[in-house]
Amino acid sequence: MTYPISFRRKVLSIREKENLSIAQVAQRFCVGVASVMRWIKTPDPKTTRNKPATRIDRERLAQDVKNYPDAYQYERAKRLGVSTQGINHALKRLGVIYKKKPASPQSQRRRAAYLPRKN
Repeated sequence: MTYPISFRRKVLSIREKENLSIAQVAQRFCVGVASVMRWIKTPDPKTTRNKPATRIDRERLAQDVKNYPDAYQYERAKRLGVSTQGINHALKRLGVIYKKKPASPQSQRRRAAYLPRKN
């Protein structure tokens, strides 16, 4: 849970004023001990992640999508040497989406029976 900065500062100021331990202040405000310890180090919430660049090369993935447009994500993951979930996130970042289409002519006929007819 993310607590507002004003609440974090209030907890820390009361801890200093009343000379409370971390466990006491955590119990008093019904927050975790680890949260209070983290707030002592950096009271401001982090807005960005310090994460290294992804292993998946965007150009290689875009080329793979162009070369194999109907490939499954696990096939792409195997070709690029990464996880399937990583491929999923990378495709979302690239904006690649797949729309489902009716597979068989039979399902198209059934669907057409329910669609309004144009005169």
